[in-house]
Amino acid sequence: MISASERISPSVVNIEVQQEIGSSGRPAQPGNGQTRAGGSGFLFTPDGFIFTNSHVVHGAVRIDVALADGARHQAELVGDDPDTDLAVIRIAAPNLTAARLGDSSRVRVGQLVIAVGNPYGFQYSVTAGVVSALGRTLRSASGRLIDGVIQTDAALNPGNSGGPLVTSAGEVIGVNTAVIMPAQGLCFAISINTATFVAASLIREGKVRRSFIGVAGQDAPLHRRIVRYHGLQAESGLLVLSVEPDSPAMRAGLAEGDVIVSFGGQPVKGVDALHKLLTSERAGERVPLTVIRRTEKLSLEIVPAESRRRQ
Repeated sequence: MISASERISPSVVNIEVQQEIGSSGRPAQPGNGQTRAGGSGFLFTPDGFIFTNSHVVHGAVRIDVALADGARHQAELVGDDPDTDLAVIRIAAPNLTAARLGDSSRVRVGQLVIAVGNPYGFQYSVTAGVVSALGRTLRSASGRLIDGVIQTDAALNPGNSGGPLVTSAGEVIGVNTAVIMPAQGLCFAISINTATFVAASLIREGKVRRSFIGVAGQDAPLHRRIVRYHGLQAESGLLVLSVEPDSPAMRAGLAEGDVIVSFGGQPVKGVDALHKLLTSERAGERVPLTVIRRTEKLSLEIVPAESRRRQ
């Protein structure tokens, strides 16, 4: 774990923001109509792109970044996505060290991890723990359910938001985002696979366009006999945990306990796979959907709706 800490530390940054009153919900500082807040982030490219949380930088009028060597730079907001509580900012600076990104689909419960950030302003603090659970669901500030969340008992505190969750090999597998207070050991991170997908859209367009079908779910393995019998393309799918009322999923006949295995002819291995397929172009389009209900394979049709992003 020492080598992992040493490997990730040069990539972790401290973020300070100035926000207009009303954008953060915090009280004003006397006389200036603005309030200060802060969080963490980490470089994921050598040319200055930084991951952090949307709630850290949303509504910011100024963003300052302090690097591990003490150098300070003003950052620009590339884009933020409240639906996943992810944001990308950028600084212009030489000789930057980017974090090595892992594959969150390979993470296992019980795996050792460390969280690095700036809790309560204590810069570059490291806490250790294990992956407690996978496939958790959190509700974002926009009201959308964030699926595929990693639960860990590595201690997080205010200021850790946006920092990396790292394996013992020094690879980032998540972006730390939330802690349930006053519980102990209930901390959460957005998977890095979700984060890289969101980052690509933020860098390209400054926002994420998406459609939705109205289910909450988690990754689920499929029995090998079912995979072979139905000739499925993958050995896992998305287990539907709940269906929103008056949603495309409800109108299509989806039910709790169904496992989505195909969308538009493409295999759905889990939450991240479905999110990638729910592009803005799918809104209003009739799409074939394949689900496993108990042991039967059902062919349905669904019409995704355009996601209404709430600020």
